[in-house]
Amino acid sequence: GIVGVFGYGGGVIGRYSDQQEKFPAIWAFHTIRVNQPASKFYHTSLLRKLCELWDHHGSGMTNFHGSTGDIILLGTTTEQLEPTFFDLTHQMNMDLGGSGSNLRTPSCCVGKARCEFACIDTQALCYDLTMTYQDELHRPAFPYKFKFKISGCPNDCVAAIARCDFSIIGTWIDDIRIDQEAVKAYVGGELKPNAGAHAGRDWGKFDIQKEVIDLCPTGCMSWDGNKLTIDNKNCIRCMHCINVMPEALRPGTDTGATILMGAKAPILEGAQLSTVMVPFIRLEPPYDNLKEIIENVWMFWMEEGKNRERLGELMQRVGLANFVEIVKLKHIPQMIKEPRSNPYVFWKEEEVLGGWKRDIKEFRKRHPA
Repeated sequence: GIVGVFGYGGGVIGRYSDQQEKFPAIWAFHTIRVNQPASKFYHTSLLRKLCELWDHHGSGMTNFHGSTGDIILLGTTTEQLEPTFFDLTHQMNMDLGGSGSNLRTPSCCVGKARCEFACIDTQALCYDLTMTYQDELHRPAFPYKFKFKISGCPNDCVAAIARCDFSIIGTWIDDIRIDQEAVKAYVGGELKPNAGAHAGRDWGKFDIQKEVIDLCPTGCMSWDGNKLTIDNKNCIRCMHCINVMPEALRPGTDTGATILMGAKAPILEGAQLSTVMVPFIRLEPPYDNLKEIIENVWMFWMEEGKNRERLGELMQRVGLANFVEIVKLKHIPQMIKEPRSNPYVFWKEEEVLGGWKRDIKEFRKRHPA
């Protein structure tokens, strides 16, 4: 970048006024990104100390937390960068976040710390990835930025599926747990739907058919007036029924995560949502199975990615089928975005039992160029 701290290529975004003579006090107004703690839990004493530090070294203005996830310290001069960095690291044990063409600061939801629906320990995973990939965070070497975001369940409270290159979404593969007595309590009005979130207005009696069964995207639920039934093989874990009746329904206990890739904002090719690449993966420390996927993706992207090309744009350019093979994953039905628009199927020799031999000379005899 234009400016930075010694040994780091990221973390500081240089800002200069184009009217320095008119506004000499803000000739420079650099931004410093600070790596936030996983799930963004703070002690008030740390927040006070951070504000005092920034009043001393900068403008006193902060941003908690933008789409980057980082703590943003807005407005300082070049001379104050090293002293600010020294105080952050020596007094507060805090590090700079990611900026530039590198790994941006991983972020996650509150996970198991506060959420009863969390299927994975988002905080532990976020911290592990942050510590493992320090070099990728601080020394830009990628074609463009790369983001991890981790949600503990399919509610996706950090909006990973819409805005990051590598989304990790907690999920389950067994059956949704049902408390039939609690279901009856919701139907009877003893329990408030949506955990009472809509209690500010009288919406009338809770209608399980209208508000849950008919809104299931795959129609995998039924209510016979006495018992709720779920065809779990057709459940896509949208979480709607669980959100409406949280005391009656719970995620399963056989948990892991779904990996999606390629979401981004509209820079080169327009906005994209991420694509399912691994429907289910178990995540236990030290997460070697996950890191193998990450590093295979990075190896290809760093080799073939164009300048300012996000991962999603690379996937789009080389084609999903090719990308999946190159990063050593398997083709799965969940990757299909829309039905086929042409009747042709192209097979590789190794995919056909017995294979076949290609003789280009013989082919040209029958089909002259």
